[in-house]
Formats: sequence, C-alpha cells, structure tokens
Amino acid sequence: MMKKLTIAALLGLGLVSSQALAAGWTGGDDQATNPLACDGTPAAAAAMPYDGGAPTSPPDRKGKKITVVDVPKLIGIGYFNATSKGIADAAAELGNVDAKTDGPTKANIDEQITFLDNYITSGVDGILFAANDPVAIAPVLKKALEKGINVVGYDANSTPDARQWFVNQAQFNGIAKALVDSLAAEIGEEGGFAIVTSTFTTPNQARWIAEMSAYAEKCHPKMKWLETVEAQEDNNLSFNQATTLINKYGDDLKGIFGMTSVATPASAEAVTQAGKCGNIAVVGLATPNAMKPYVEKGCVKSVVLWNPVDLGYAAMHVLRAVADGTLQGGATSVKAGKLGELQVINGSEILLGAPYVFNKDNIGQFDF
Repeated sequence: MMKKLTIAALLGLGLVSSQALAAGWTGGDDQATNPLACDGTPAAAAAMPYDGGAPTSPPDRKGKKITVVDVPKLIGIGYFNATSKGIADAAAELGNVDAKTDGPTKANIDEQITFLDNYITSGVDGILFAANDPVAIAPVLKKALEKGINVVGYDANSTPDARQWFVNQAQFNGIAKALVDSLAAEIGEEGGFAIVTSTFTTPNQARWIAEMSAYAEKCHPKMKWLETVEAQEDNNLSFNQATTLINKYGDDLKGIFGMTSVATPASAEAVTQAGKCGNIAVVGLATPNAMKPYVEKGCVKSVVLWNPVDLGYAAMHVLRAVADGTLQGGATSVKAGKLGELQVINGSEILLGAPYVFNKDNIGQFDF
C-alpha cells in the first residue's frame, strides 16, 4: 500500500513518467495490467475460478418479491441518474423487485458506508453499489453478506470477496485503448497530456489509468504524460483543476483526459473559456447530453462511454438472478432481459460490452 500511495502522490505532482507508471503502477488493486494489441486484435478470454463472496444462510428468495437498495458513489449527477433509471426500469420489468436509489450527495466513502450500514440495519434483501473506495467499502459489504443479503456491484468494484458479482461496464483495457487511441489521433504521437480524475484510489478510474499507462507505453510510447490531478467528481473543482493545468503547461499541453462524467465536461468548459478549442483536445468519459454542446461546437471530438442506463439495468437483472439462485459461481453467462446473454469474465464479473465512442456524427442519437 505504501508503494501505491507514493506513486499516487508523485502522480499528483507530475513527477512520474509514463514509462515508470507502466512499470510500477497497477491502480487501486493488485491486478497486473493487460494492454490490448495496438492493432485491435481481441485478447483471448482466460477462464478463472469464481472469486466472489457468498451470503451467510440467505433465505429462499426464488421468485419472491425482494427489496433492493442502490447506493452509488453519489446521487444527483447525470451518470448515476442514468444508472438509477436502468435499475428502476429492470425492477418494473421484473415485477417482483422493489428498488430505490439512495446515497451521499458527494463522492465520500465514509458517507457511502454510513448509508449502506443504515440499510443493512433496517433490513433489505439486496444491495447494489458503486464503490468510492474498493478496500474501505469491503467491511460493510461483508457485513451485508453475513446478514444473508445479496450484494452486487456495478461501475466501481470492491474487493471481490466483499460482493457476489460485479457488473463491469467495459473491460478496463478496452476503455484504456479507446481513450488513448482517440487522444493520439487528435494530438499526435508526441503530444503532451494531463488527466483529471476523481481520486487516486477510486477503483475504476485507478484501473483505467493503470491500463492507459501500459497501453500508451506499448502503442504510443512518445506521448508525454504531464500530470494527473484529483477533482473529487466535483464540477467546480474539476473546472479549476483543468484551468490550472492549462495555465501551468501552456503550449506543452495538447490534450486532457477526463476520467469521470463530471471531469470531462468541466475540462471542456475550461478549454472553451480559455479560448483553447482546437489547441487542446479533450477526450474522456461522460454522458452524451453533458458533452453535446462541446461536440456540436467542435471543441470536443471524442467521448468514450457505455450506456449507463443499460449498466443499471444489467446490475438489477444480475441481482435478481443471484437472489433466485440461477446465477452461481462457475456460470459462463447470465440472462439480462432485453440485453440478452452477458458474458462472465475474471471469475465473478459480468461484462456489459465494449466501450462506445460518441462523436459529432452520432451523439445526437442518444439522450442520457
């Protein structure tokens, strides 16, 4: 852990090269990086044993109505409004699920743990979550499992033994390739870039950055990684951090990665207000609605994401399957309503699908 904290601190100061990162930083967990082929050749799927947790003496819930609470990183932003809609849509479709979304208004792990603990105490059959910190959230999720509650994560994972399954919106190395390739196409192979993320320990962002580092080293080795900064998924802080990067690096900064649905539009706004559209590219993860103004004006060319409504929808179907006992360790796929069969990967993860690149030609077709 000390090594990771040291690397994270150096990241914040912009003192670690992409080469050093590729060699030594593996994000918010202990998984090795696995960069995809530069030419897009698909990676071979590796079979892994189930590594998720298990509830203690859960009651028979097969076909019975269940009460589910969804506790995302925070509520009140477009991204988690969309996942919440997907959860509600699936619950209505299933007909035997009473689901609600509740959680902190800021991406704060301590507050998230308090919400989870309160719902464990009050009594629910199932918990859906998107973790603010994979390790810190684990004890309260294990407490839920010990109470016989079914636990499924989505968007941002916990340690595997603290939940039964995790619905992964896209494989980390796939997101990394889409992001880095998109920025390289815009700024060239030797351009300098910076990253605006949430926190260095947020599990999905940490994994994406780790995979981006490994992929950039492999496929775009001359790109210059200038700095990575935290913005807490806060709009004002994200804008200020991006503005600081613009002022700090001047003409050396050719691109900004936004690693959250808040950081990406805020970075685009910072570039717009600085009069740098066309000089500084912004590529990142965000909802189409948040990015349409910047894409339509030509200030942003590439937005990488998946459909968060589908992500919430899939997570709810997975939790229902777990409660019914139709999804167990060793399964290779699971039925997810209108999404069809979803693949099991990495032992206890369900893969939603490949990332999608939104651009001026297609972004108007989406409304979330």
